[in-house]
Amino acid sequence: MSSLPSNGMIHFPSARSATETVSRIQTALKDKGLTIFAVIDHSGEAARVGLQMHFAQVIIFGSPKAGTPLMVAAPTLALDLPLKALVWEDADGKVWVSYNDPDYLRERHGVPKGLIANLAGAGMLLQKAVQ
Repeated sequence: MSSLPSNGMIHFPSARSATETVSRIQTALKDKGLTIFAVIDHSGEAARVGLQMHFAQVIIFGSPKAGTPLMVAAPTLALDLPLKALVWEDADGKVWVSYNDPDYLRERHGVPKGLIANLAGAGMLLQKAVQ
């Protein structure tokens, strides 16, 4: 994990397969009442056009109840909302989950500190889902 660049992202490994990781994250999000807006299957789309890449799927999720006050306070945050979780496989076959660091988003968009808590729980939810 230390070899992955931060650049405003948080990365953690999953001991599960990539497809199981995606499934468990989706279940955890739904169980918490969050909306899954889309799942983008980058590796599947690459295969569809005859190209190869390691597994990579982005889950786009959120809650208008949590996100709207943030976007009212910092309208440019709409560029980074809904939240996204990337499930990907590295060249060694290790499965990772990556997402934007809420503190990075706060700094990037000038979100008041008290409001960023609306996003902070997402990372814990993602990590718990793949334990």
